[in-house]
Amino acid sequence: MVHQKKALITGLTGQDGSYLAELLLSKGYEVHGLIRRASTFNTGRIDHIYVDPHEPGAQLFLHYGDLSDSEQIANIIYNTRPDEVYHLGAQSHVRVSFDSPEYTGNVTGLGTTRILESIRRSGNPIRFYQASSSEMFGGAQPPQDEETVFVPRSPYACAKVYAYWMVRNYREGYGMFATNGILFNHESPRRGETFVTRKITRGIAAILGKKTESLYLGNLDAKRDWGFSPEYVEAMWRMLQTDVPDDFVIGTGETHSVREFLEAAFAYVDLDMGKYVKIDPKYFRPTEVDVLIGDAGKARRVLGWEPGVKFSDLVKIMLDSDIRAAGLDVPGEGDAIIAKKFPQKWWKGD
Repeated sequence: MVHQKKALITGLTGQDGSYLAELLLSKGYEVHGLIRRASTFNTGRIDHIYVDPHEPGAQLFLHYGDLSDSEQIANIIYNTRPDEVYHLGAQSHVRVSFDSPEYTGNVTGLGTTRILESIRRSGNPIRFYQASSSEMFGGAQPPQDEETVFVPRSPYACAKVYAYWMVRNYREGYGMFATNGILFNHESPRRGETFVTRKITRGIAAILGKKTESLYLGNLDAKRDWGFSPEYVEAMWRMLQTDVPDDFVIGTGETHSVREFLEAAFAYVDLDMGKYVKIDPKYFRPTEVDVLIGDAGKARRVLGWEPGVKFSDLVKIMLDSDIRAAGLDVPGEGDAIIAKKFPQKWWKGD
């Protein structure tokens, strides 16, 4: 009998968690997800793949827990006995981390240690993936690869650097299969509404629908390496299928400013951004990361991973989705890109 792999995903209800769950389900995994208990439903990104666990053939199971609670984490790992753990959960908003630095350190930094220690104490050969971040590079000169020195410039980045080194320590000290995926910015129609790319595409949809007349943003000159989330979760999976655990940078190798994203987005719908975009100082960070560019050469060589969706495609894909969600007619170029580049896509809907 063939062993059915089990995976545990923290941050299951987030952008990456939802896509990763779909990918693993498509590969025949039994998937378990750690989610936070809330008084309102917060499972919108996975509702289309969730089946009541009482139903025959259910393969996705949810577990309430919190990254600040070691006992809950240990119990979930003990009870589910996963083959692979994908740790995506975090307080992941950089600007918010300046307002909540202690909470960010506790959840984003120490949360990783709690999972690593639970895995170590379990005694099981569990493979562990840590969602590291390009924000760790901060002020380092681009392009950035696996050998670039970290210069974190936010509480979020500092917490991620701590978590990165804990993964390295558990790998080298205890022989654990523990991997850091240093992912550069990756977006999709499921990106959180407060992140700048999604804020832009939702804002434009609202403008087209005459629901608002202004889009308020912060620093337009920050440059980022933006990719497409479904492709990045495939890289996560590939990292845990290798013979030897290692650390990998995942990015497109291109950088574009927030201003360029705005220009491309407004041009796509034939609007003059100058009439709608306004600057609000409250969205500026106390310390800014100016330029991030990922060198994913190692991932290409070792994992065979290559990005197919780059900047201009990504803008159109996200806009088509948000314009459709607003009940408006879509330009359609983003939909055509998905149909051409992913004719047999494993994820459902947007």
